[in-house]
Amino acid sequence: MPARKFGLSNFILILGLGVLLCGEAYFGYRMHALSSRQEQIKQDYSMSNNITFGLFSVDQWRDKITAVVDSRVNDFSMTAAQKKALQDQVERELHSLIAKTVAEINKPQKTLGGKLKKIAFNSMVNTDSIQALVPSFAATIINRVNSPASQTRLKDIATSKIKQLGKQTYDSTSEVNSEVTQYVYKKYRVADPAAFNKQINQQLTDIRTVTYNYAYAMIGCILAALGLWWLMRKQVQLQTTLFVMSLLFALVVLLVGITASIIEVDARIQTFHFMLLGQQVAFENQVLFFQSKSIFQLVEVLVRQPKPDAVVVGSLILLFVIVLPIVRMVARGIHLLSPEKIARHKAVMY
Repeated sequence: MPARKFGLSNFILILGLGVLLCGEAYFGYRMHALSSRQEQIKQDYSMSNNITFGLFSVDQWRDKITAVVDSRVNDFSMTAAQKKALQDQVERELHSLIAKTVAEINKPQKTLGGKLKKIAFNSMVNTDSIQALVPSFAATIINRVNSPASQTRLKDIATSKIKQLGKQTYDSTSEVNSEVTQYVYKKYRVADPAAFNKQINQQLTDIRTVTYNYAYAMIGCILAALGLWWLMRKQVQLQTTLFVMSLLFALVVLLVGITASIIEVDARIQTFHFMLLGQQVAFENQVLFFQSKSIFQLVEVLVRQPKPDAVVVGSLILLFVIVLPIVRMVARGIHLLSPEKIARHKAVMY
């Protein structure tokens, strides 16, 4: 091994690579910030379109069914058999759509990302509890709609008392839904769902574009550093400096990679519709569950699960994706910069 000397050329090289390293760190920080921003936007979107405020909301069913009944209010009369059939139909549709959503997530996955999404979904979502809620929601919906008071309200809604009586039939989610809607609309400066969805899609598109630009900039800094490696590959006195600085470049990339969001679990019912009294009732974009996780957060979730297989997967990801790369980089740095006795220590060499 050549003698380790530190001269003016090393100092200049450190300055040049330091500028590139600062650039890479800045671009990585911006990527991390954009990742957090994107996650927050999607959380707001999921909260606004949560199934609790849509498909599982008595208010939403009331409004939609009222619109159907309004056109046929004069001759509207539902028998006991029709009520039972409607409840059975609502239950079947809800059970079927939830089952299809879960089956789509749980189908055999070929990619690592798909398998991780599947594990995360099964670890964090209890589908049986969702299915168990279906009969009670269906019964509540049908009972509310077909009660004598509701029958009267539905007929009056078709006339002059539509606004007044509309406030008298509500469920426990109405106030929460109103607060959530006002908060989200105020935050994004919109006034209706169409404008909200348009604003969200535009922001996500912009974030995706800028994120790719920062990623390209990070790669550019790394390529520039590798170019210096190539130009100075024969300058023995600079090799230690080049290698140590390269370790810092690699550490920045690793930190960005394990802290930025890389996996999303998004379970939703895209469209739910059925025919009622000859007219179609539809619910769209009903979010059952949404989570966005980085590698570090995913490991944290998995190792806290009571299931041994989830703990094993989380431990393996922690070991091979986070711990070993960091340990190897630290050991290489110690090996290059320390006295020979330390550099050749068995633990460092191992």
